[in-house]
Amino acid sequence: MNRSERRTRKKRKKLWVILLLLFLLIGGVSYFLFDQFKAGQSLAGEKPDKEEDIFNAPEPQYGEINILLLGSDARPNDDEGRSDSLMIGHYNQDTKELKTVSVMRDIYVDIPGHGKHKMNAAYSLGGPELVRQTIKENFGIDIHYYAEVNFDGFPKMVDVIAPDGIEVDIPYKMSHGINMTLEPGVQRLNGDELLGYVRFRHDSKSDFGRVDRQQEALAKLKTEAASLHSILSLPKLLGMADSYVHTNLDKKTMISIGKGLLSNKESGIESMRLPIDGSFDEKQRIPGVGQVLMIDFEENTQALKDFLSSDSDNSTSIQKNNDVGTESE
Repeated sequence: MNRSERRTRKKRKKLWVILLLLFLLIGGVSYFLFDQFKAGQSLAGEKPDKEEDIFNAPEPQYGEINILLLGSDARPNDDEGRSDSLMIGHYNQDTKELKTVSVMRDIYVDIPGHGKHKMNAAYSLGGPELVRQTIKENFGIDIHYYAEVNFDGFPKMVDVIAPDGIEVDIPYKMSHGINMTLEPGVQRLNGDELLGYVRFRHDSKSDFGRVDRQQEALAKLKTEAASLHSILSLPKLLGMADSYVHTNLDKKTMISIGKGLLSNKESGIESMRLPIDGSFDEKQRIPGVGQVLMIDFEENTQALKDFLSSDSDNSTSIQKNNDVGTESE
């Protein structure tokens, strides 16, 4: 065997070794991902039986996706539960930017087929589809997908995203209505504590304060989700989401949005609240309905359109200047 043949044989051996290592690496990663996914499913437990929701949404246009984000408080023997929080997530596929809009649950709206009622009544009356119709009817925007998160799963998913907790500055003692006591001061909250933090509303700002805290927590969770740890934990998170998140988002769209947000991890989340400041009256009591927010729909619809516009270069921050001191019923 001459020198040239020996060199050729050595090169082939090296190539086979590289291919073998690559195969083992791919196999190991695949096993890790599958194992993490199954671990997430195990943490979540058995997926509850639930009928598929009807959601007659139009297809997204111009690379802009609107997702209805619902925080559900479903309980045993309560088929529908309550929509405890309602947000619209707006994702731009070109800029990879995420915006969120918090919709106050006590806004007095026209619910198609049911007359006037509080915004959160739409969910109990007709699920995500009726919420979609109500938003279209009152604010003139199309919702393309929905994602409903059960609060039982929220703490566990938070602990996967941020195992060391989320840092917040609690302004005062919080305890009433959240089955725990959160002392004032800067501290890191685990999943259960963060849920209590975002659901607390027994202060001078009532639901307005709760919306502020929900927006704050979402922005911080987005930052945590972009970390290396959370990227490696993504399969486990997806496994848990299979049980705790009810959605009509297909896997391809979810992965596309996830990749986009991770690639644009330096970008924060622009957020706003409906109603905007100065566009509503203090809560009024309606017989048979309770206390509601009367808002200027024309002003709020225009503000929402401007905020979601891809041509808009203004950053609408969380609105924290409302001192409405009334509570939802």
